[in-house]
Amino acid sequence: LTSLDRYKGRCYDIESVAGEEEQYIAYVAYPLDLFEEGSVTNLLTSIVGNVFGFKALRALRLEDLRIPPAYSKTFQGPPHGIQVERDKLNKYGRSLLGCTIKPKLGLSAKNYGRAVYECLRGGLDFTKDDENVNSQPFMRWRDRFLFVAEAIYKSQAETGEIKGHYLNATAGHVDEMLKRAQCAKELGMPIVMHDYLTAGFTANTTLAHYCRDHSLLLHIHRAMHAVIDRQRIHGIHFRVLAKALRMSG
Repeated sequence: LTSLDRYKGRCYDIESVAGEEEQYIAYVAYPLDLFEEGSVTNLLTSIVGNVFGFKALRALRLEDLRIPPAYSKTFQGPPHGIQVERDKLNKYGRSLLGCTIKPKLGLSAKNYGRAVYECLRGGLDFTKDDENVNSQPFMRWRDRFLFVAEAIYKSQAETGEIKGHYLNATAGHVDEMLKRAQCAKELGMPIVMHDYLTAGFTANTTLAHYCRDHSLLLHIHRAMHAVIDRQRIHGIHFRVLAKALRMSG
């Protein structure tokens, strides 16, 4: 039989919150055997999955996670940093200059590509899709990818500089997401983008593995974060979401 003493979490310290009545910071430790290796999904399901719904708690906020190296090493982590992005774009010694295409919704794929071209031709290093630019009736994803690729290659030929665009590969299911990332790779695009909170950590980890294996940079949008981290006394601090994202790859 399972031993409760071996697997239960332990609250090893409690501190009062300065200036606040009936608010406390609790430090809780869990045995590593409770968590699947390399799974952000399982980690968060175990730590915050049900406890936030307990009626005995008026409010609860996860302020931080301290991950032991023995467990953090089971995750792939982010494979690239800013230096690799500079290498991809051949831009050094200054800030990178980019923008999000506006209006983000309503343009046809051809006009969207034209906006990308004008921005890059005008001097920007990169442009990007916004978080909810996926595959709507007025602009299907494949058409957008093709016109954006044309805009990038045309602006590169005219300026003599390497340009980029963050193509949003977020989709309704993982297979479709990977198909979009593969299309971006085949078009020679260096960067894809993903909405990691709305799509979920399993989808994000899957895409991160794909990008690592196919030399793609992965840009992340944090859409929906404020639902989770905005309230001061309830929810999850963004530092936790950021740590989980880095563990996700």
